[in-house]
Amino acid sequence: MDRDALLVGIDLGTSHIKTIAFTPTGQVAAKASVPTPTVYPRPGWAHYDPVDLWTQTQLALRQLTAQLDSPQQIVSVAVASIGEAGMTLDAAGTPTYDAIAWFDTRTQEQAATLRQQVGAETLFQKTGLSPQPIYSLCKLMWIRQHAPDAYARTTTWLNAADYLTYRLCGVAASEFSLASRTLMLDIDQLCWATDLVAAAGIDPQILPELLPSGTRLGPVLPEVAAQTGLPASAVVATGGHDHVCAALALGVNRSGAVLDSLGTAEAIFLATATPLKDPAVGARGYAQGVHVSGGYYVLGGLYTSSACIEWFREELAAGLGYAQLEEEARATPPGSLGAYFLPHLRTANPGYDDPRSRATFVGVTFDTKRGALYRALLEGLAYEAHHSLLSLLPALPSATLQQIIATGGGTRNPLLMQIKANVYGQPLQVVSIDEATALGAAMLGGIGAGIYTNYTEAAATIRYTTTYLEPTPAAAAFYAQAYQNVYTQLYPAVRSLHHTIAALPQAPSP
Repeated sequence: MDRDALLVGIDLGTSHIKTIAFTPTGQVAAKASVPTPTVYPRPGWAHYDPVDLWTQTQLALRQLTAQLDSPQQIVSVAVASIGEAGMTLDAAGTPTYDAIAWFDTRTQEQAATLRQQVGAETLFQKTGLSPQPIYSLCKLMWIRQHAPDAYARTTTWLNAADYLTYRLCGVAASEFSLASRTLMLDIDQLCWATDLVAAAGIDPQILPELLPSGTRLGPVLPEVAAQTGLPASAVVATGGHDHVCAALALGVNRSGAVLDSLGTAEAIFLATATPLKDPAVGARGYAQGVHVSGGYYVLGGLYTSSACIEWFREELAAGLGYAQLEEEARATPPGSLGAYFLPHLRTANPGYDDPRSRATFVGVTFDTKRGALYRALLEGLAYEAHHSLLSLLPALPSATLQQIIATGGGTRNPLLMQIKANVYGQPLQVVSIDEATALGAAMLGGIGAGIYTNYTEAAATIRYTTTYLEPTPAAAAFYAQAYQNVYTQLYPAVRSLHHTIAALPQAPSP
């Protein structure tokens, strides 16, 4: 192993694009971060301009390489990204339409069409997914219906990470973990489900070649090297889905380990040897896919985790600093004076399957000050993650929950993490790797460049420390009762009301 080599991982996330250079043991040599350029043209809609995404990525790479004494030490680059979002390209590789963001809700009609014409259980058995509006097939169906000229010019469709990889090296390809997020992958045969795709009115010929994660694609293009400071000799390899790359970095590829990856969204991630076929798993909104290291995974979690915190801070706390919000919340006892928060800001989370659900505060009185509301929000995030995990475990009868490993930016919120340990009722293992997603991508690039011989060696080479957060017995006992007696009743109590709200016609603009 070349211990002087540097491996670059690119993390295209909902909020930021991060570029990080790691040593082969996982130590950060340099890093840069720029905002993910996102356009919000109307309520419920969001998209990315693919050209802007690439421009921002180049900027982050230039900032990264400028920090290095010798950028020539960089031997590999790979990209991890959000799932579901993808780019439609013409024969010259030029985008034909904006990339619909993963959390955009305009595609509910397309998801309903798939549910009606194909059937939720059939889709789950074939793809491991339930027909949610976020998935890529729904986005392609929407483009075909609402932007037919753009669709007619499309010859290639690429996942978000695939698109950046294509711009880096000129090779259009995908890999299995991101393909798992499209509603177009045959999860058993590990190939595109072409019959399903064609039945949805999409030409399967636009789908790229599928390769394992960590496959060498080629060197950085000369013009990209000139624009970014990357050496033209650096190998570009296939990357993967962000949460799955984080699981690789932390060695979560065995039964009994749970990865709680806290970012803008939050993933509750469990590795499995084979896909789950129980239709109840799909009916509760859980997703399955192919692990970047082989085998499979099942995914629950929250579509809005840190996003809920940012929403509260910006809209209800006038941009107040995190430290002051935490101080106010700590002055409120567990239970937030009877206030509870249902964190469905974008849609319901697994184990519910309800795109029409909404976020809710309940139990609010005159005594509920800002600190109590903020604590209720943090407790709601913890309750919801706990519910997502507990609702999944019965489908894994042979799995014994041995450890919960926490990673991501959310781990820097100490009050949230202590609340989560109390709600889970068992220790949280908080790892010292802040950027596990980018590290997982860098490891895949290292495999493609021959720095590691395989996934096992790559995972065994990474060095990090672990901090154990123990639950507080009295608080854990309180939260166990509150979860069972109140929180589990919250969504069922407001479900019909939210469906009524969703069915109301839009009011005219003032």
